[in-house]
Amino acid sequence: MQDDFIFTLTDTAGGIELADWAVTSTELGLDDGTPFEIVKRTLHGGRQEGSTLVTIRAGRLTVTVIPTRGMGILRASLDGVGFGWASPVDEVVHPSFIRLGERNGLGWLEGFNELMVRCGYEWSGHPTVDGDKVYTLHGRAGNTPASKVEVCIGRQAPHRIVLRGLVKEKAFKNVDFETWTELTVVPGDSGFSLDDRLTNRADYAHPYEVIYHTNVGRPVLDEGARVVGPFLHVAPFNDAAKPDLATWDRYRGPTPDFDEMLYACELKAGADGKTEVALVNASSTLGFSVTYHVAELPAFSLWKNTDTDRQGYVTGLEPGSNYPYPLPVERAAGRLKTLEPGAEARFRLRFDLLSDKTAVDACVARIGKLGTTAGARVHAEPIYRTESRA
Repeated sequence: MQDDFIFTLTDTAGGIELADWAVTSTELGLDDGTPFEIVKRTLHGGRQEGSTLVTIRAGRLTVTVIPTRGMGILRASLDGVGFGWASPVDEVVHPSFIRLGERNGLGWLEGFNELMVRCGYEWSGHPTVDGDKVYTLHGRAGNTPASKVEVCIGRQAPHRIVLRGLVKEKAFKNVDFETWTELTVVPGDSGFSLDDRLTNRADYAHPYEVIYHTNVGRPVLDEGARVVGPFLHVAPFNDAAKPDLATWDRYRGPTPDFDEMLYACELKAGADGKTEVALVNASSTLGFSVTYHVAELPAFSLWKNTDTDRQGYVTGLEPGSNYPYPLPVERAAGRLKTLEPGAEARFRLRFDLLSDKTAVDACVARIGKLGTTAGARVHAEPIYRTESRA
């Protein structure tokens, strides 16, 4: 990125915080490709006071990122079709208003409305008490403002746009993690990618967990929608998920008192080490897919929350280094990963927005070369009761 245009929007070390900022391809003299604009704005009022948004508009595609919420992705759209979900949380809540320990460790839910939020990095699962430590829901990353935010724009066509953020998770006598996140948009493309690098800055080894909690609702999610992927294993996360085990890959319409169901899955990788999983609507005219490296994110969680529209009708496609069981369960199962001093873990994902039947059919065909849901072995019991995968 040596020849890129580079704009620093936030830098705690340098005392920089641009509250409102914008740039366009025309202003940069880059009129030889797809037009684009990048806008940063600071929100005011209510519980979103001080929250910041960076929106990239490039041709057919728009992506909005929240630097103050761990560089999470608020929403995206393609050809005017919105991808995300309608959470009862209708503001972009600033982390200063979140108390993670409230509601018996479920305070994280008071800000949850993103298309993609990172769970981690010291822990990522459900609340628990382990010895003298209290672990709240899904960790701290999604409620940690970025310490540095940069926009990098390529001078050469197609003028690749990279939004970089530095998220720090540090506690005296405990964790010392730094994560550089990179979201890349290529003007003219119909999707975007992430490339995250988690580094242990401490002088001691430390375990980590990460889940990319990716959440899709209407218009992709509807009655009869289905998940498509090269699934190898599917198991109920707990007893609550057993009633729909026979239709784990299909979705209900909005259902009062549904609550939620979660499935712990493993997916097959291709020769390049990558896999792809998609949510497709009932008519196969809209979809959303996630591609990622299985070696980096070996555990896939499928979250089904087909409650009423007002309560949040949504499903989660969640690649992770682990499942969202409480940390002691993941430790006992051997799924905790450890970073040695100075070591780095990398997580690469791509998100494709499928706005018509042609795009959906191409995605389903692409996934079909790896495998289908019909090839999955469906387990009757949660994996924390039996680790057998024979």
